Amino acid sequence: METNLMLIKCVLLASCLIHPRACSPSCNFPAIFNFGDSNSDTGGLSAAFGQAPYPNGQTFFHSPSGRFSDGRLIIDFIAEELGLPYLNAFLDSIGSNFSHGANFATAGSTVRPPNATIAQSGVSPISLDVQLVQFSDFITRSQLIRNRGGVFKKLLPKKEYLSQALYTFDIGQNDLTAGLKLNMTSDQIKAYIPNVLDQFSNAIRKVYSKGGRRFWIHNTAPLGCLPYVLDRFPVLASQIDNYGCAIPRNEIARYYNSELRRRVIELRKELSEAAFTYVDIYSIKLTLITQAKKLGFRYPLVACCGHGGKYNFNKLIKCGAKVMIKGKEIVLAKSCNDVSFRVSWDGIHFTETANSWIFQQINGGAFSDPPLPVKSACTR
Repeated sequence: METNLMLIKCVLLASCLIHPRACSPSCNFPAIFNFGDSNSDTGGLSAAFGQAPYPNGQTFFHSPSGRFSDGRLIIDFIAEELGLPYLNAFLDSIGSNFSHGANFATAGSTVRPPNATIAQSGVSPISLDVQLVQFSDFITRSQLIRNRGGVFKKLLPKKEYLSQALYTFDIGQNDLTAGLKLNMTSDQIKAYIPNVLDQFSNAIRKVYSKGGRRFWIHNTAPLGCLPYVLDRFPVLASQIDNYGCAIPRNEIARYYNSELRRRVIELRKELSEAAFTYVDIYSIKLTLITQAKKLGFRYPLVACCGHGGKYNFNKLIKCGAKVMIKGKEIVLAKSCNDVSFRVSWDGIHFTETANSWIFQQINGGAFSDPPLPVKSACTR
């Protein structure tokens, strides 16, 4: 009898190691608070500086939705998985409901405060430190206003949601490309990464001090495989790998990610009451790009919505760009006809189909530390 019980335990243990989702506990996440850049912006930059034009939003929302994609982003699929509404941008005052969280991300955001205007650099003024100020203000004011009752009680989160929520972070990519825009070498960019991550770690500490206990952290993408990086920051032919990606740019991203992972490990020890999930977005996106054909995708290094050139990307004629010719509005950068088979939406961001595939890999747990699906991200 004891032998049989031991055998059953061994089989269950082996099954859990192979299929961690089947054995992981399910958490209750009543809200999501997101911090980031355009990879997770659901309307912040659009609210501040004007809507991302059509055909952005064409596939799922059928109109511009504040997202730089034809449809849903990874953060949208996370919300769906948790049974929550899509996140409204904190900056969007029109029709927003914050009862189940808020999104502080804006396209172009960096971890470090920018030293140039958005017109000069393309970098959002709403860097991570500003997003934290907004979050802190949201916590205080949302509870004061919610106590008024009526419609406010329906539109703002309960106090207990703040400690039960999932806090998601997807930011850092623009800090790396900022160095490329200044013609810095790989070594020069690597030299300031510790400072970027010092500020990132301090941001986590601030959220923790406000009651955040469940953190979901994405690392950064393979920069050298993104059409806009390949177009704007070219490298020697000898520095291009077999898949068409720029080796030096991916080395920068890998260095950033290795240091970020080390910081997350340190934060786990320091903030012992918190649960941290580190998600290897780099490996997932690299797999998608390098194995695109096997996975049913096409032209992974060519933008679906763009204008001309090897990568169908032009920094002066971005997705949805229009001109007036003889009083008639002409769209220069249109969507491709096979968007559901494409990886890159506009040379910078991913299509909804790609985002869906990426989320499926994330939710399998194999690319996360600990290897758990998003519903189990409260596990310490």
